[in-house]
Amino acid sequence: MDPRLRAPVADSSLALLAKGYAWLPDRRRRTAAPLVRTRLMGQPVVVLHGPDAVRFFYDERHVERRAALPGPVLSTLFGHGAVHTLDGPEHRVRKGMFVSLLTGAEAVAGLVDRVAAEWDEAVESWSGRRVVLFDETSRVLARGVCQWAGIAVEDAGPLARDLVAMVDGFASPGPRHWRARRARARCEAWLGRLVEDVRAGAATAPAGSALEGIVRHRDADGRLLDPHTTAVELLNVIRPTAAVCWFVTYAAHALRLRPDLRDRLTGDDPAYAVAFAHELRRFYPFAPFVGGRAATDLEWQGEPIRSGTLILLDLYGQNHDPALWDDPYTFEPQRFLQRPPRADELIPQGGGDRDTGHRCPGEDVTIALLRTLGPRLALLTYDVPDQDLRIPLNRMPARVRSGFVLDAVRAPAPAHGPAPAATPSAVRSDSSSRIKSD
Repeated sequence: MDPRLRAPVADSSLALLAKGYAWLPDRRRRTAAPLVRTRLMGQPVVVLHGPDAVRFFYDERHVERRAALPGPVLSTLFGHGAVHTLDGPEHRVRKGMFVSLLTGAEAVAGLVDRVAAEWDEAVESWSGRRVVLFDETSRVLARGVCQWAGIAVEDAGPLARDLVAMVDGFASPGPRHWRARRARARCEAWLGRLVEDVRAGAATAPAGSALEGIVRHRDADGRLLDPHTTAVELLNVIRPTAAVCWFVTYAAHALRLRPDLRDRLTGDDPAYAVAFAHELRRFYPFAPFVGGRAATDLEWQGEPIRSGTLILLDLYGQNHDPALWDDPYTFEPQRFLQRPPRADELIPQGGGDRDTGHRCPGEDVTIALLRTLGPRLALLTYDVPDQDLRIPLNRMPARVRSGFVLDAVRAPAPAHGPAPAATPSAVRSDSSSRIKSD
């Protein structure tokens, strides 16, 4: 056997749980090789990094998704039978459904308009109150995306909690994981019944809605998806949209660290709002890495990779690589005004081709929502009471510990009026604009 193919005997699973997002960047710093070899859950793993590695990883001749995602992740985040588990023609046909629903300008604008209307209505109800931004935003997003998708929901609160739980528990053993499993089971059962009702004529799917598109979709074999898989894919539209609450909360955190950015964000400058959205997705932790399996015996920069080996692509590390980003641990939207992100460079939601590959088809939606909600958040005035605003990198997915509490919220100033600033108050957090990777 080629000695380079031998993975270390020591397993890194506990180190991953202990270090979280910092684990892969730390491992990369400790090797001069072009890839990292390690073990997770007893199996050999190689780790790739960088734009060239992104293109290598997302080439279906090199890496397959089938059988790459562990059962616990499917039972919480993506769902069994989801598009994320497919390859080849089956993946392209199923992915085409998502691309048609989530990437057209009209579809994106329709979803953003729904969410923006829900936000504006919710802000009125926050007036003078203390609210937890993470929780409130999750409800706003859940209501908005369900209305847009054609799914009737009387009370978005329980649904929002379930959607958040699926994301919050996918990478964690213990109570968070089991909450995520229960949440997915509830939502799949509810949406499965809705699918059966629509197909039986007992419920209506609005014309052109995501509900209609997914319920009527025919897969590569020409057949309708079974009710369970249809429910899974419906959740793969509404769950990622609700998960934007992570980034809206990060936006509040960023404005706390950099109050000087508020005036620019509230100005009539769409390009800056997009740059702010890009920097939120680059700077703050969300997905630590993505994985697949070597489709055949491979070679990466002179290093052999045996067929079937689990391959991880380091997302967080690449988004903070000083070789790609000047001062990567400083929050600075201006970097994306100086030049837009290059292909396969900014990869918080994966890389590759969006239309045919495994890059997230909801990336345009995420950017559009942040471009819209970021300035709205910056227009609010509020107090920031004493709270824990730390973002521990050993928690996956990371989040602001307090959820970012806003107190004495006041309605925004009239359009084109002066941009208000948040009232300063004491917080238990690092006052610098940096997040350390370890």
